[in-house]
Amino acid sequence: MRAAIAAAVVGDEQRGLDPTTRMLEERVAELLGHEAAVFLPSGTMCNEIALLLHVRPGGDEVILDRTAHPVNSEAGGAARLSGAMIRTLDGAAGVFTPEQLEAALRPLGNRYTPRSRLVSVEQTSNYGGGRVWPPETIEAILAVADRHDLRTHLDGARLMNAVVATGVPASRHAGGFDTAWLDFTKGLGAPIGAVLAGSSELIAEAWRFKQMLGGSFRQSGIVAAGCLYALDHHVERLADDHEHARLLADGLAALPGVRLDPTTVQTNIVIFEVDDGPGLVRRLSGRVELQALDAHRVRAVTHLDVSRGDVETALDALHEALV
Repeated sequence: MRAAIAAAVVGDEQRGLDPTTRMLEERVAELLGHEAAVFLPSGTMCNEIALLLHVRPGGDEVILDRTAHPVNSEAGGAARLSGAMIRTLDGAAGVFTPEQLEAALRPLGNRYTPRSRLVSVEQTSNYGGGRVWPPETIEAILAVADRHDLRTHLDGARLMNAVVATGVPASRHAGGFDTAWLDFTKGLGAPIGAVLAGSSELIAEAWRFKQMLGGSFRQSGIVAAGCLYALDHHVERLADDHEHARLLADGLAALPGVRLDPTTVQTNIVIFEVDDGPGLVRRLSGRVELQALDAHRVRAVTHLDVSRGDVETALDALHEALV
């Protein structure tokens, strides 16, 4: 990847003259089943620009799961940048049902309530433990949205993990949404970059917000090249991360004081419970990288820098800390 970055052919992205960035945008648009795409620094910016595209100031409401990234990990950007109301649903491991969406919709013509405007799906669900939204559930959610004239957005931070886990093409996961994006800095291993896709009209407007939010580049091909390399070399190997996550989950489930059903682990995220999550994370600091989600839940993620041997080493350290 570093060699590809060093050898990248570059130009002025703002003038549409960076051939490597344009190649990445065209490739992702086709991959996700959309007309056009725009290269952005991060997935968070993809989400925030999508909200700006879909939400009108003055009481429009975004419906998403309570675990979703814009709710928990974007510094309140939805409120600050878009003026969006947030309506959270309590899905199973981050995956809500079409019935839950239907029940959450505001009555039309009621001047007292926010206006249901946008529904957002996170594939896979991060704080849901890497749970995959089944394509059939996505299609049912999109059907509800279509009946009620809602805009739709797919947060594709770990979309390719879902593709590898299900064998279903990315276009089926993402093509029915008004906007969708793919992140390259998670399991795909690039240092910078995400690509937001949609119609030509929406992406033209997304460019305005990209400029407004300070995310435009000049010779962005040096980082777009890393993303292209990831598409060519790091997609199929996501299966290794999934295998390592299952190995980790099986080992964790056998440790004293750990509460975890390893059969729920579908991709590369393992969330388990212990009596003192923050304390466990502190005790293992510098040895095993973990994240305490609350008083009991701890999150672990496998990726291309984590080998099978690393998982075994982590399990040994966890055993020492818990026994």
